[in-house]
Amino acid sequence: MDKEQNARVDGAEYMIEVDGLVKRYGQKYAVDDISFRVKRGEVVGFLGPNGAGKSTTINVITGFLSSTAGTVRVDGHDVLEEPTAAKRLIGYLPEQPPLYVDMTVDEYLNFAYELKGCEYNRKKHLDEVCSVTKIADVRGRLIKNLSKGYRQRVGIAQALVGNPPLIILDEPTVGLDPKQIIEVRSLIRALGENHTVLLSTHILSEVQTVCDRIVIINKGKIIADEKKEDIVRVAEDGRAYTAKICGPSREVTAMLRSRSGVRRVERTAERDGDAHVYVIESDPGVDIRKTLFFALAQNNWPLVGLEPVGENLEDVFIKLVDRSDVKKQGRERRRPVIDNSDIERKGE
Repeated sequence: MDKEQNARVDGAEYMIEVDGLVKRYGQKYAVDDISFRVKRGEVVGFLGPNGAGKSTTINVITGFLSSTAGTVRVDGHDVLEEPTAAKRLIGYLPEQPPLYVDMTVDEYLNFAYELKGCEYNRKKHLDEVCSVTKIADVRGRLIKNLSKGYRQRVGIAQALVGNPPLIILDEPTVGLDPKQIIEVRSLIRALGENHTVLLSTHILSEVQTVCDRIVIINKGKIIADEKKEDIVRVAEDGRAYTAKICGPSREVTAMLRSRSGVRRVERTAERDGDAHVYVIESDPGVDIRKTLFFALAQNNWPLVGLEPVGENLEDVFIKLVDRSDVKKQGRERRRPVIDNSDIERKGE
């Protein structure tokens, strides 16, 4: 979107501030005392398995739900105390785009323009929105006749009408084919140049492709909040290496497993000439490389390759979720039952 159009009065440092947010239904905690912040201009992935509390959190941020406890601010505006001011700053695409399928694309975007009380030049602004989302060629068509990919683009276009500084996208690529997914991800990356973007998803590759920072939620609790390049460190509980070793595989495997600091050894089916390939995992905080080298040399077993095994986001995600599930079980056994009436905020 046009940077000049997107100029805004200096406000809070953070576009989103979530502090101590709780959302309960009876005794079930959908969101359990979470806090996080999103700076201006960040593209943040809000990641978690199905049922983790992602959509509930987003519904509170956007004002569709009130909280049981805690506060949410958008550019300094409390979403419960100043709902109109907060909502004016948000462009929102829910998991199911709110489309009126018997309208043409043009009719629908004009409706959104009027609904939001926009003050931009209507034609110029809607032309730009359609250009950014690449739907200019279908503006005259009925929405019900569009493919799912185009409908998703129309939903994103609706979120961009009014040029809000904060764009919130809830599962924007669910149900799309691979080509459509690539197109929507490219669009999200482009939006991140001039907007703050909160992307809720359970698709790991989506976060790796478009986001600067990752917040992971599971069973209503934040279990990680890191820059994309630092997220592996949060889950790391040992180092793994791929080693190529020349020598009798049974003896080599037995020796490796007997080494202090080695947690796991697995010989793979891969070969490199006369060398077998092994995956060796160390205990937390233990560097086994030097002792491994000297032990192999002592046995006259050449080490012809040693490479660290990098964890991908999928491995990190599974580790963190599994770890949090264990902690959650312990908390639930200790949690006292609280009467809803004691902590419900207004609007419930």
